[in-house]
Amino acid sequence: MPLRVIAIAAAASLAHPSPVKAQSADLVLCDRLAADPSDPDKPADVKGTSDVAPSDVATAIKYCRIAAGSSRRALYQLGRAYAAGGQMPDAIAAWRKAADKGSSSAMVELGVLYGTGSGVARDEAQARKMFERAAQAGNPRGVTNLAALGGGGTSSDPARARELLAKAAETNAEAQYQLGLMLADGTGGAKDDAGARSLFEKAAAQNHAGALERMGAFTQEGRGGPKDSSAAKAYYERAAALGDEDAKKALERLRCPFAIKDKRGNLVTNLCF
Repeated sequence: MPLRVIAIAAAASLAHPSPVKAQSADLVLCDRLAADPSDPDKPADVKGTSDVAPSDVATAIKYCRIAAGSSRRALYQLGRAYAAGGQMPDAIAAWRKAADKGSSSAMVELGVLYGTGSGVARDEAQARKMFERAAQAGNPRGVTNLAALGGGGTSSDPARARELLAKAAETNAEAQYQLGLMLADGTGGAKDDAGARSLFEKAAAQNHAGALERMGAFTQEGRGGPKDSSAAKAYYERAAALGDEDAKKALERLRCPFAIKDKRGNLVTNLCF
């Protein structure tokens, strides 16, 4: 084919993109602005954002609304964008549709709303139902929120929470982190520092900020495995770069480890390297 014809064909394809490519581009932009880092539906190569930035709300709504036609993840993220913009009725409507399509993250958000009475009438039974559905689907936030409700059934059974988290922890970094915390504290079963460290390490490999901070602490103390101050610092630095406040404090303690106190025991200053 002559070069000029190829150029014309390429220009035509850009001017009139196929519906599949247009949909894919909308989902990419929706993910970039509104993906939830803890959403089990989120692809591994999508970083996500803890909150939709105010400056991104309108753009996120625009692209997530388009992508939501064929993606339950985008439908859930549309709800996040609406919520970030204070449009709670629209957020609730989007989350209900996403939950009906099987989004466990949308179930969790609805459970939170029912549990707190935010935007809907407070209904603990409905909150429990939503958290149970999310937990059964393997969503770690569903498990931990269900445990937080208390009052009977699965929610007051830490051992059952461990069981549900173990299922989710096969593939999910947040579940690995949450289960690691339970093993480290001995909640719902025997305390297992080595097991906790192994889970934190798996989640840290996926750049989970909390797990990176815990790996720093475990490695610094030699808890559940070898002690390595250099490795601990590296873990703290990675966690701090992701915004973890505990890791930032840990780095400061490493930098200024010696506390000078007066005769009453009050801190005067720290000696820093």
